[in-house]
Amino acid sequence: MRLWTPTWLPAAALLALAISGCATPPPAGDKEALADYRQTNDPLEPTNRVLFAVANGFNEVVIRPLAVGYVNAVPQVVRSHVHNVLANLNTPTILANDMMQGKPQRAGTTLMRLLINTTAGIGGIFDVAAGLGYPEHSSDFGETLAIWGVPEGPFLYLPILGPTDPRDAIGYGVDIALSPETWLLTTGPEMDLEYAQFGLYIIDIYADLMPDLDKVQQQALDPYATFRSLYRQHRHAQIDAIRNDHAATSPDHWYPERPPAQ
Repeated sequence: MRLWTPTWLPAAALLALAISGCATPPPAGDKEALADYRQTNDPLEPTNRVLFAVANGFNEVVIRPLAVGYVNAVPQVVRSHVHNVLANLNTPTILANDMMQGKPQRAGTTLMRLLINTTAGIGGIFDVAAGLGYPEHSSDFGETLAIWGVPEGPFLYLPILGPTDPRDAIGYGVDIALSPETWLLTTGPEMDLEYAQFGLYIIDIYADLMPDLDKVQQQALDPYATFRSLYRQHRHAQIDAIRNDHAATSPDHWYPERPPAQ
């Protein structure tokens, strides 16, 4: 799925990485401070906190009211169908990353999801593929870079992206380039449709995460530090799941008559 196209994003991420490379860690003798510095890996924290506060204000004034209205006005079943369509539009990008990560079974599952849901699922409205044994999974170029051994770099909080790091920020820009919509939707009316799709995508994500986001904002002593920690834990878990997925053959449900391995 092609989101809004921030042409400055890869350059900004590289610039942030270059700046962070100049950040001075605590003296080697201060082991506690050095350990904390390495754990947080957030040399741009003052700037990140300002951007976090700005994003929070924008969410409270604009995004959250829209998400609340969306949840209250649109039945759950319709919201599920909207989510399915948005996910199906993102499938070509997931497929490209599955292939670049060298994960044939995941790529095969993604390809089957694209074919089944686009046809039998009527453009992705219905997730028919999941019921046939092809579950949804995510994959992006930030994860692909991680599989290739590219380090994540320092923590960043960027407009639009929110919590991220240079590797994921660059990956976001590459995912835009990988999306067929980038090359197919180029005229004025088509771009308007794409902007509307992006807005719906943001609202769909926020509506799904809103209970957890509210809980962190209300209960965490330092919401910024909590979001930073949760983001890293989530990303590391996603990357570990891909790295540890060594399946190289078709899933068992493709061959229902095949006896179990001895």
